[in-house]
Amino acid sequence: MPDLSFFKPQSSQGWLAWVLLIGVVIFSLASDRFLSVQNLLDLAESYAVTGIFALGLFVVLVTGGIDISFAAVASVVQYLIATLFVQFQFDNALLSIVLAIVCGALFGTINALLIYSLRIVSIIITISMQSLLFGLLMWLTNGKSLYSLPDWWIQLRSVMPFTWQGQPFQVGLPLTVMLSLALLTWLLLNKTHLGRQLYAVGGDQESARRIGIRVGLIHLLAYGYLGALAAIGGLVQVYRMGEVVPNALVGGELDVLAATVLGGASLMGGKGTVTGTLMGVFLIAILKNGLNLLGVSDYFMNIVVGGVIMAAITVTHYKKRKETDVSFV
Repeated sequence: MPDLSFFKPQSSQGWLAWVLLIGVVIFSLASDRFLSVQNLLDLAESYAVTGIFALGLFVVLVTGGIDISFAAVASVVQYLIATLFVQFQFDNALLSIVLAIVCGALFGTINALLIYSLRIVSIIITISMQSLLFGLLMWLTNGKSLYSLPDWWIQLRSVMPFTWQGQPFQVGLPLTVMLSLALLTWLLLNKTHLGRQLYAVGGDQESARRIGIRVGLIHLLAYGYLGALAAIGGLVQVYRMGEVVPNALVGGELDVLAATVLGGASLMGGKGTVTGTLMGVFLIAILKNGLNLLGVSDYFMNIVVGGVIMAAITVTHYKKRKETDVSFV
């Protein structure tokens, strides 16, 4: 007998799998374009950057924190790397990618240091950092886009060709990068001692400290990891668009947060899976794509996303309260 425990509605992934299935069926019946291979590939490619951001944010949520500055970090890093090429003809692909990751991790580490040293709620610090970075970027650049990019940045090609019913298709670089980072994140959280420490800190920070876990270091690693993935996401966005637009990424934080919360990550910390996070990303993608194919207004899509976040948060808090009540019985 096959193992169907994945689809049990009692688990976060279970009910999310059913919602995804129902959404696919409804939109497939409503539009014959929805379930085409090309539309699904385009959908996955379009939301690959959102998925990369969500994987990084998920690691921070596991520790009980939250970071809203990742889009601004990605914007600053991608503009910095592109400026190095435009101004100084810095055209080394490997060094550019490494520099971007280091810069992103540095911004994330600064967030962690401020949160941990000042004892201020993480969302306050990261919103302030988001405003600071994005404001400086727009002020220093006057909102000017960059188009003269190095050849290696714009000439990368799809990497996984395949054939379906006699027609050739290709899985592009953005989706490949997202899936690779998903595997890396899964290995980090599920196959390493560091991953167990991340969950322990999110589950009960004080208890984690008492058993010898260096909570401050764990926060540095989590926020630094998000910063690094934000930088990678920024580079992938430039690859997709073929240009650097300073304000292209800022404003999409709500979709990323919605995806991680829908995937089962708790705002209280200590819960969630990589698989659930990816499912949350694709649920948001399916909702927006399906509604768009049906000609629904973008404003209504925002209502749907906001409602989904509200419902997910309500369920999370209800479960937490129920568990707390049971523990006192």
